[in-house]
Amino acid sequence: MPTTTATPILRGGEWLIQSSEADSVFTPERLTDEHKLIGRTAQEFVTNEILPKLDRLETKDWALARELVKVGASLGLLGVDVPEAYGGLGLDKVTSLVVSEKLALSASFGATFGAHANLTIVPLVLFGTEAQKQKYLPKLLSGEIIGAYGLSESGSGSDALGARTKATRQADGSFLLNGEKMWITNGGFADLFVIFCKVDGDQFTALLVEREWGVKSGKEEHKMGLHGSSTTALIFQDVKVPAENVLSDVGKGHKVAFNVLNFARFKLGAMCGGGAIGAIAESAKYAATRRQFGQPIANFGAIKHKLGEMVVRTYAIESLLYRIAGLVDARIAATPHDATDGSAALAAFEEYAVEASIAKVAGSETLNYVLDENIQIHGGNGYVHDYPAERHFRDARVNRIFEGTNEINRLLIPGMLIRRAVKGDLPLIPAAKALQEELLGPPSMPASGDGDGVLADEQRAVAAFKKTALMVFGVAMQTYGAKLTDEQEVLMHLADIAIDVYSAESATLRAQAAAKSKAPRAALHADAARVFVNDAALRIEASARQALPAMAEGDTLRTLLAALRRVLKVTPTNTVAARRRLADATVERGGYPLA
Repeated sequence: MPTTTATPILRGGEWLIQSSEADSVFTPERLTDEHKLIGRTAQEFVTNEILPKLDRLETKDWALARELVKVGASLGLLGVDVPEAYGGLGLDKVTSLVVSEKLALSASFGATFGAHANLTIVPLVLFGTEAQKQKYLPKLLSGEIIGAYGLSESGSGSDALGARTKATRQADGSFLLNGEKMWITNGGFADLFVIFCKVDGDQFTALLVEREWGVKSGKEEHKMGLHGSSTTALIFQDVKVPAENVLSDVGKGHKVAFNVLNFARFKLGAMCGGGAIGAIAESAKYAATRRQFGQPIANFGAIKHKLGEMVVRTYAIESLLYRIAGLVDARIAATPHDATDGSAALAAFEEYAVEASIAKVAGSETLNYVLDENIQIHGGNGYVHDYPAERHFRDARVNRIFEGTNEINRLLIPGMLIRRAVKGDLPLIPAAKALQEELLGPPSMPASGDGDGVLADEQRAVAAFKKTALMVFGVAMQTYGAKLTDEQEVLMHLADIAIDVYSAESATLRAQAAAKSKAPRAALHADAARVFVNDAALRIEASARQALPAMAEGDTLRTLLAALRRVLKVTPTNTVAARRRLADATVERGGYPLA
């Protein structure tokens, strides 16, 4: 299934120091008919099979949950990421993104699906032996057995490598597993678990563990949201695991855990984007029909602002997600590999680990914003069970905790960029030094990206954003050196700048591509990109002004702030008019206007 362009493929993080062209990124407007068909299949599955039964799922009817997984399996939705040799469809990651977006319409079932398809099936595809794949994948793909992923413990949530669950090697090569896992999605009814433990005290390892070997589930957790998904502890008391059920190698569990999380973070971002699109439709329809002071509330400027901003933020998330999917697919396609070999996909997601973390953080926080405004637009009706707005809000809160908290991911984003820079894999350090020399010299001619084309001002703004990021990164590395990893507040600001840079560039490139191809509603694409870039400039400046005083003072700080003013010159745009146009189009369409 063709998805990507033949232009050079940027490595992970290279967008920070290189410019991109609109033709080089994959966008939703480039979806093929096959992509769209699978998307419709997934959406009809949720609309016809899951949503009518949501109340039953929320009574903890796990037999129904298993039945729904089987229905999804019959439609091929579980096998998108699995090679055909094992009964899957062997499709691209764009398709995987599309399916995740549609499943977001039911967050509870989406969690069940994700734990099964993304956190059990995908590790097997990427790390399983041929015998493990032959034994487990057909049953997982048919829904005959359900999977779950056991990483977290009560004392090692974010510190995954601090796991205390132990596996003691026996004389016959098998393992005796003892310990407890916490907050396991599908924990109450899954049949196969990917369990992380310490073998013989210190070798962090992943094991494939079947329930029938003695795994016990704790009671269902009383959660804030996701009432239709099972969340329990798992208890292991001398559970005997055969030697052949080590996933990857003994002592290599961190490779399984972290690489699977890269993929899962990207998929979680996709579900958040899909959830935001669904909520925008609810808000638009309610605003069009709810009347106050003799007219629909959609006519009021305050509501237009909310709807417009919901669209703007969702547009940026959608743009960066499809851009990442295109990069991953292009890298996989450019890597010689056998169709049954998961190493190319593994390497691609490792390459774009920074971008996956950005998708997770930005997606979950955008969804949180959209759902909060969805409640506000519904007013009192948004706070009661009679409308879905209340359930959506509760269900979404965990996304900022899932797959590594947003705080952990914010530390990972600059941490990974800096590690790559130090290793020489990302020329961040020479780029920062070149910028420093430029800022110390006389004013230069306008940077590349100038011109009078579509969104030329926004293109210049993005170039300024990148210089700002380089400047702050450079000062941080120069100030702290190897101890930068201890300066979490500064790292958080660096992450926020990087997230806004990538989001702003992705939105701008997509809008430019829409204009170039004369896509329907191209003017609305431009509105969304302009508003996002305008507001990103304010956020980036604020983050830089928070970070720099933490690293310098006196004349040095004044010099840095002067350099910031010189670099970050962005002329404000009329965001009021643009948001109004986006809001009016949203209400007219009864949903997200850029789909």
